[in-house]
Amino acid sequence: MLASLSQTNSPLDLSTQPSHILVIFPKLEKFPKKFDVPGESVLEKLLVRREMQLPDLLKAPISANLENGELCTWVMLDTELSVFEQHGHLRKGLKLLLVENPTEIYISVHGTSPQKKKFAELITYITWLNGAILPIRKSEPAKKSLKSIYLHNYEGNENFLQQRAVAEGNLLARGLTMLPPNELTPKTYREQIKKLAEYEGWKYEEFDFDTLKQMGAGAFVAVAQGSSEPNDAAIIHLQNNFKQSRSQKHIAIVGKGICFDTGGHNLKSARYMQGMHEDMNGSAVALGILLAATRAEIPIRIDCWLAIAQNHLSPNAYKQNDIITALNKISIEIVHTDAEGRLILADTLNLAANLKPDLIIDFATLTGSMVTAIGSRYSGVLTNRDDLAQKAITAGKISGERVCVFPMDKDYEEDLESKVADIKQCTLDSNVDHILAANFLSRFVKDLPWLHMDLSASNHKDGLGAVDSDITGFGVNWGIEFLKTL
Repeated sequence: MLASLSQTNSPLDLSTQPSHILVIFPKLEKFPKKFDVPGESVLEKLLVRREMQLPDLLKAPISANLENGELCTWVMLDTELSVFEQHGHLRKGLKLLLVENPTEIYISVHGTSPQKKKFAELITYITWLNGAILPIRKSEPAKKSLKSIYLHNYEGNENFLQQRAVAEGNLLARGLTMLPPNELTPKTYREQIKKLAEYEGWKYEEFDFDTLKQMGAGAFVAVAQGSSEPNDAAIIHLQNNFKQSRSQKHIAIVGKGICFDTGGHNLKSARYMQGMHEDMNGSAVALGILLAATRAEIPIRIDCWLAIAQNHLSPNAYKQNDIITALNKISIEIVHTDAEGRLILADTLNLAANLKPDLIIDFATLTGSMVTAIGSRYSGVLTNRDDLAQKAITAGKISGERVCVFPMDKDYEEDLESKVADIKQCTLDSNVDHILAANFLSRFVKDLPWLHMDLSASNHKDGLGAVDSDITGFGVNWGIEFLKTL
């Protein structure tokens, strides 16, 4: 449950004894007389003591206790910075208050009318993102969720519907990803998705293990069969409730949902197996986008496909040198059992393509080589259409979730040529596996417009951009902005 939001044009009255105050103002040399800045005299004394000037707040927010014990944080925001940088600056200011686990935040915005509007949009989103409590299992007293946000000096016509919807989608993605693997199994994940679908009014369809085996989805089945309970694995198909019209776009979003990845017969070491319950993050992001698009009432028909399974080691697990046949009859030579994500996505992408959407987007924590290539501050995208690459970059700039485009030239496919099958799953010695993985996936989308996001920014130590937790939910905000470009 997100905090309630109240807006007023009135200045913040300190006589009402607000406990935690966030003050936001634009780049200034000094405060104009028309600004009624809460705690201004305390801030002036604080700056003198620290031998700082007001513009020094552009480097970092500062906080102090006011005369009646209120904790106040002052943030100067340079509106010429990128959205990513503005998100990070505001998050750091808010964190100085949230560390005390308040139930209420009072926000006072200052500047011109367009500046106040921008500040209000940014900070409500960031406060909703970071004021909710995410799932933890510590025995110490639980933290409290933020219950109320009071926004002063601004009362616009908008109700911040999109900001709230995106925050809800991001929190869903992060909350699911944080669940331990003994709680979020393929079975329990499917149960949660079905309940959410019923609540949101989505159409729910399930292709279970036996059904997929009968259909000939050999790529998905090869991975799922190694689990002690392969029948828990499934491909889930969700549809939002917007009726299709001629002018309405039809989009498919696909997510990798490996609830735990051991690596299979090519077993991961302890260092690299740690955190592999997060390998379902792509499916959580896809689900978060569907939730946000539904609640923001974006008029696009969305088919959401979630490939849910585990990659385990057992006598039944698939092996190197196996040859399997995917749903579209392409035979695949298995080279490495820890490259399972592209296999479950292959059959899922094929199912998505069968409905002939205008565009397919897939999300996956797919390759370690993407992290090696760009780290965890960006995610990488690859696409079979040049115009989609530019739209992806633009959506990244607007959302503050930055992406880097990688090439997908045909000559990369030479590395995936097999002597015994139609295609190799991967190679053992490539340092561009993120590009080869995308080239592999491109064989299963029937040349429909398609964009692949390799979620290298799904986990970033101490948070990223607007998000203060290591698990970032990266892709939800980007996804909504990308859908809006269509």
